[in-house]
Amino acid sequence: MTDSVELPSIGLQALLDAGVHFGHQTKRWNPYMSKYIFGDKKGIYIIDLGKSLVQLRIAQRFVYDTVVRGRQVLFVGTKKQGQDIVRETANRLNQPYVIHRWLGGMLTNNQTIQQSIARMKELEAMEEAGTLEEMAGSKKESSRYRRELAKLQRNLGGMASMDKLPAALIVVDVVRESIAVQEARRLGIPVVAIVDTNADPRIIDYPIPGNDDSLRSIGCIMDVLGETIQHASNEHARVAAEEARKRAAEEAAQAEKRKQAEAERKARQDEEKAKRDEAIKAAAAKLAEQSAAPEAAPAEEAAPAASTAEETPAADAEDADNADA
Repeated sequence: MTDSVELPSIGLQALLDAGVHFGHQTKRWNPYMSKYIFGDKKGIYIIDLGKSLVQLRIAQRFVYDTVVRGRQVLFVGTKKQGQDIVRETANRLNQPYVIHRWLGGMLTNNQTIQQSIARMKELEAMEEAGTLEEMAGSKKESSRYRRELAKLQRNLGGMASMDKLPAALIVVDVVRESIAVQEARRLGIPVVAIVDTNADPRIIDYPIPGNDDSLRSIGCIMDVLGETIQHASNEHARVAAEEARKRAAEEAAQAEKRKQAEAERKARQDEEKAKRDEAIKAAAAKLAEQSAAPEAAPAEEAAPAASTAEETPAADAEDADNADA
């Protein structure tokens, strides 16, 4: 998907200036990182920035393809050097994050975590509405509620917007966040991580060889990944808006078709009703004609009967005269 998309880029000089190439002491290293190590200098391993740049580019492609589909990535960085950077980056991108302590089961027991988040939101709503003291019933109880809220906000505040498991993890220190990595691997969630020379890159889906102890190094890599996420979010919003526009147009067209069909149906009904009315009127007129014809016939028959009745007395008188004679 990203083959035709221009992703944010960074040069070797920028990585060099940020100190991404500095690894750990040679006595603290993981042999599986040897393929990413350029050499050592004064007891410090030097990371091959060329390979770091390649791995960063691969990680960018994966992150872009994930976020452009509208899915979330969880930032994890509990070490002091990365806390502020991770929080600022995640907040700017509207992504969840963990910067204080990784609670066991944050991923594998997410249902319980969601219940704790719901409890945190409930206490926050009570605090904002000013009903916390009223619900508590006493100052001691309200103080306990506030301590509970502060603890929940510290541990879960960054995950308040995460209503389901994330599509990926972005981790600053693999060794420090080993539990988070283990849970992600157990659930099949891909992990993007800055991997220093003391870490095992085999357990990371998208390792980025680099210094995970330097503020500048962490900030440099987070900036690149953050810009990639922002680019993907913008594209997702554009595509979603376009799809919404198309759906609205389709719904409007369907509504217009339904309106036309309804108008045609009503016109047919009106036409059929007019035909029925005409047929009823014609039938009524015919019935009226048929009813008037029998009434005229008896009147015509009554006239001859009356003339016959008038002639009968005269005939009777004539017969009487003949009899007298």
